[in-house]
Amino acid sequence: MTDRALYLVAYDIAEPRRLRRALIAVRAYASGGQKSVHECYLSPSECLELLKKLRRILNPAGDSLAVIRLDPRARPRCLGIARPPSDARVLYIG
Repeated sequence: MTDRALYLVAYDIAEPRRLRRALIAVRAYASGGQKSVHECYLSPSECLELLKKLRRILNPAGDSLAVIRLDPRARPRCLGIARPPSDARVLYIG
């Protein structure tokens, strides 16, 4: 079994065509997300692969990207009507 970590992948892309391409690239790895912020469980090799794909899509002059590895020891905090996960190994989005 590969060692995966939870990452938040967020981007701000100015041009609609590049935005759509980035969305497709990130959703291939995402387990959940909203608009331009996605939760991705990635192995080290998958993370590098995703970054390579996004480098080919993004324009460094006007676009931005943040890939943040979350601490696995952190407990989830739910706001609003969100329900906390019942199994620590599974992230519930609903």
